[in-house]
Amino acid sequence: MKLKEFKLTERKRKGSPFTGLWTVVLKEMADHMGGIRMRLLVGLILLTALGSIYSSARAIRDAVGEDPFIILRLFTTSTDPLPSFVSFMGFLIPLAAITLGFDSINSEYNKRTLSRVLSQPIYRDALLLGKFLAALFTLTITLLSLWLIVIGVGLLLLGIPPSGEEVLRSLVFLVATLAYSGIWLIVAMLFSVIFRQPATSALASFAVWLLFAVFWSIITGLIAGLFGAGGEAGRSAAELTISRISPNTLYGEITLALLNPETRALGLVFFSQLQGALLGSPLPFLLSLLLILPHFTGLLAAVILFFALTYVIFQRQEIRA
Repeated sequence: MKLKEFKLTERKRKGSPFTGLWTVVLKEMADHMGGIRMRLLVGLILLTALGSIYSSARAIRDAVGEDPFIILRLFTTSTDPLPSFVSFMGFLIPLAAITLGFDSINSEYNKRTLSRVLSQPIYRDALLLGKFLAALFTLTITLLSLWLIVIGVGLLLLGIPPSGEEVLRSLVFLVATLAYSGIWLIVAMLFSVIFRQPATSALASFAVWLLFAVFWSIITGLIAGLFGAGGEAGRSAAELTISRISPNTLYGEITLALLNPETRALGLVFFSQLQGALLGSPLPFLLSLLLILPHFTGLLAAVILFFALTYVIFQRQEIRA
């Protein structure tokens, strides 16, 4: 009996690897919400989103009563000179995620507070995961606010409530956007662990983002031209496969399938696939969900992979007082 009590006492004294996790999460969220950096980002996102949604609502007002997915058009309709709401999100959400993560770890080194934090009953596991979750929860609050704004604009300017399927599609789009932002957040945290200077980690994070956002389509064409030996169809298939390494491509195809219900396939479409299909008719929600399931799995797998890599590197680093 005494041996069991001794083991329980030792276990309580050592604690769990995630001891102090929610303390870190709450503290980091308070820093994010109260910081001038996040206020500027939220202001920029809200300003651009409101402008895009308002112009989209004015452009599609004539289609009310004719389109069963009129609320979804608020996300995808673009009007000159403003792009669509989805285009803004694809550009601004990675910037917000990188901004929240590029100095999450190395700033603790530079302020000489990391050893003090880890001297408390807070493990490295809890510190790293807590910082990631705090930034992810901050982005969740921002995205949920934007979603409510879109629904509110639809009610005020168009005068119609969203249907149940529109709510489901837009909520899954919200989750996909969160997974997409999680990739750039953990990439920024990875460079924050590798490099001790915040400026270096920020430049490295933005360089990776620019690679996939701007130059990946060029690189994809070059690689497919070298290895696509099966004619034009083989080259196109190889180019599509390589392009899906980019999270931007995966997120773009998820957006297309969710917010445009008429989308029946992603990538190359053969005539045999269209037999029996009524072109222009919307695809049921569950079928659209099955269509994007591999893409969504790829986004989550990328987040887990980069988090595991960041965790291993951070665990192997020496913390000096």
